[in-house]
Amino acid sequence: MSTPLILLLAYFVIVNLMGFIIMANDKNRARQNKYRIRESSIWKVAFLGGAIGCYAGMKRYRHKTKHAAFKYGLPALSVIELVTYAGLAFIIFQENALF
Repeated sequence: MSTPLILLLAYFVIVNLMGFIIMANDKNRARQNKYRIRESSIWKVAFLGGAIGCYAGMKRYRHKTKHAAFKYGLPALSVIELVTYAGLAFIIFQENALF
C-alpha cells in the first residue's frame, strides 16, 4: 500500500473514531446532567470527515435521534463522505498504478 493511501485510511479511522467517542461522551454527560458538547462541535467533526462515526455513535447510543438535523443530516453526509473517501482512494490507487 502506498503512503498517501495509508494516510487517507489513518485519517478516516481517526476522525470517525473521534466522532463516535464524542457522541458517546455527550450521551454520558446528558445522563449525568453535566456540561454538554455543543452541537456545532459535533457538526465540525462530522464535516471534517467524521460523519460516519458520528452517525454510528448516534445509532449505538440512541443520542440526538429526535433532532431532524442529525436524524437526516448525518446519514446524508455519511454517504457523501463515503463516496468522497472511496473516490480519493481510487485516485490514489490509480496514480500509483501508473508509475
